[in-house]
Amino acid sequence: MLRPLTFRGARPHVEPMQTFDSDGVAIAYIDVPAQGAKGGGTGDPVLLIHGFASNHAVNWVNTLWVKFLSESGYRVIALDNRGHGQSEKLYAPEAYGADLMAGDGLRLLRHLGIERADVMGYSMGARIAAYLALDYPDAVRSLLIGGLGFHLVDGRGLPQGIAEALEAPAGTPAPNPTAASFRMFAEQTKSDLKALAACIRCSRQTLSRAELSAIDTPTLISVGTLDTVAGSGSELARLMPNARALDLPGRDHSTAVGDKLHRKGVLEFLAQRP
Repeated sequence: MLRPLTFRGARPHVEPMQTFDSDGVAIAYIDVPAQGAKGGGTGDPVLLIHGFASNHAVNWVNTLWVKFLSESGYRVIALDNRGHGQSEKLYAPEAYGADLMAGDGLRLLRHLGIERADVMGYSMGARIAAYLALDYPDAVRSLLIGGLGFHLVDGRGLPQGIAEALEAPAGTPAPNPTAASFRMFAEQTKSDLKALAACIRCSRQTLSRAELSAIDTPTLISVGTLDTVAGSGSELARLMPNARALDLPGRDHSTAVGDKLHRKGVLEFLAQRP
């Protein structure tokens, strides 16, 4: 989860959104061309997948990732996951499997005529990105996992009660502080609370050790040292044949995504991957 940013001065430029049909679900996205090559990029596409209760703007535009990657020479594609942002809202929990949302990412790439892309996800988006790499390995040139470590395997991290807090009438006390913070965050981002409740009930699937060992895509796992939601990035990296971890000192789950060291590490990784 990310805190919406308050800006002093000019806001980041917001690209106009487009929409496509992903197997019957309307998915909104932006497609930003490379603006420069200061980081060595050559227009290679990078797909960005945001976290739970967020959207492409909060997760990737406001944190300057879109601007940074574009100015570094990469084509940047970022979608609003189903149930989030400007994408279609669905209310059945079974519509939010991580594998189904990974399918949205694949179909977006195909819709844009992209056969292979670097795929970067944060928190729930990292889970979706991992499923995309597992299920469609030929489509993923490299995998960038942020805000998610060993809890991708053991399923721990977030407490129960988040869905109930999202569905409760306004003013109802939440069962725990984390659930209360998600309710507040969802209201700040003007999200559809019932769609998010359905999503959180079904989108937290784990991957087994055997499945992770089958992902030989070059992988970078970036986790803040104060992140209590993600689990250890190093432990997760040890389960994957071609992964390494990047610790982000002094950063928690909310602050790690926009960290300068995070951006620097990703750019170096992209420059070195095959």
